[in-house]
Amino acid sequence: MKLWWRLIQFGFHLLYNQLAFTYDMVSWLVSLGSWRHWQRAAISFLPQSADVPILELAHGTGNLQLDLRAAGYQSIGYDLSPYMGRIARRKLLHAGYPLRLVRGKAQQLPFPANTFPAIIATFPTAFIIEPSTLKEAHRVLRDDGMLIIVTSGMFTGGGVLKRFIEWLYVITGQRKSHLSLRYFADYGFTASLEQVACPRSFAQVIIARKI
Repeated sequence: MKLWWRLIQFGFHLLYNQLAFTYDMVSWLVSLGSWRHWQRAAISFLPQSADVPILELAHGTGNLQLDLRAAGYQSIGYDLSPYMGRIARRKLLHAGYPLRLVRGKAQQLPFPANTFPAIIATFPTAFIIEPSTLKEAHRVLRDDGMLIIVTSGMFTGGGVLKRFIEWLYVITGQRKSHLSLRYFADYGFTASLEQVACPRSFAQVIIARKI
């Protein structure tokens, strides 16, 4: 069993790094085309005033950065993977948006305290609940700021293909919850779980508000 989980972790490491060029295709396939809808679910919880700085942790290939820029937000993307950074950079340049991408660890954010009204992370790995990550998020958020985490997407309806995809999520640990709402209270947040309706599915979103 330990060997299986090591193989899974190694596979995800490759997907986020050397195989990052396949990420968009893989995410589309395993979500039956719903991945981008699930990502965008986070935007509905952002402050109504678009001209504010938003930090995205683990920006990946930059798709949500494009959405945030298109919505008028002054977004900053932050990711440890140089492979993801290069892909996101190309997308932003192609779309004509200024580059505001920073490479680094979520446990060490190079931003002043009380900077962001909101931080977004979509489908993050377990780094998101590390104490140092949550402490840093709390530090850089403004008073009453929000940490918005899209944890998963769930299909509605049945079908053999959907059941097969769900099985893949289970055996790769993607349906194993590693986020407890009570856990956030230890780091200065009050958290709630929200569901956002999407085409043929819904996204599960944790809203952790700084207190």
